[in-house]
Amino acid sequence: MRHYFLLVPLFFVTLLSFQVHAEQSRPAPSEQQQEQALAQVQEPMYKPLMERYILDELKAVRQDQQKLREDVTKQVTHAQLDTADRAITYTTDTINNVFFIITATASILVLVGWNSLRDVKNKVEDIVNTRVSVITNEYEARLNTFEEKLRERSEEILSNQEKISVTNEVHSLWMRANLESDVANKIEIFDEILNRKPEDVEAIAYKADALLELNETAQAIELCNQALDIDSDYGYAYWQRACAYALTHKHADALADIKMSLEYSPNLRNELLHESAFASLHDNASFNAILAGDV
Repeated sequence: MRHYFLLVPLFFVTLLSFQVHAEQSRPAPSEQQQEQALAQVQEPMYKPLMERYILDELKAVRQDQQKLREDVTKQVTHAQLDTADRAITYTTDTINNVFFIITATASILVLVGWNSLRDVKNKVEDIVNTRVSVITNEYEARLNTFEEKLRERSEEILSNQEKISVTNEVHSLWMRANLESDVANKIEIFDEILNRKPEDVEAIAYKADALLELNETAQAIELCNQALDIDSDYGYAYWQRACAYALTHKHADALADIKMSLEYSPNLRNELLHESAFASLHDNASFNAILAGDV
């Protein structure tokens, strides 16, 4: 209904605006025409009650807007106060619950007594110490095993280094022996080799060969026996002992050692005729049979 009343003054305002526009579009009347028009006017051209009504409606609209603003402000304020109140209530309840828990825990501790706490502490310490001791012993055992393996590995490395060093020295001595023409010096070189490698059967056999060149047959036989005690399959030791037996005219022993040397070192067969120590066996039938390959 209020909207209807608002439309009425708007209608009159619009109508008046059209009339004003129409009057402005007309040509301006003369003074005589204006006086005639004023003489014909019999009632006022405005209505005071209608204007009063429009003003009252505008005032009512402003009052409604102000009231609406106040209502919205009150609702927002109440909502904020309600939220703050709930937050304060929640915080208060939480703090109270925490204090209740603390109070209950303190009461339990008082009831149980400090002796129980001391027992718990001692028990925990015992468990921790036991566990630490077990872990310590385990790692100590592992460390000892690691140290033992490391020590064995170190000893193995040192041993290998020493063997390499000895091998290099022996190789150098063999080269010197091959280049040496003096028999006595050769024997000294072989002695140096045997000082570094006492069980080197090759050095023993070659030393026996050098002794045979000096007619030291007994010592040569002893060295050959020593070499065969170390390695009974070493054919060159049998060969050198056969040479010693041949030089001492022990032909049977010499022939037996020749057979053994050829069994273990067949390549020595080519040296039978070239070996000067076997000169006394050239007329021996058994030697010739060996030479011919019949035996």
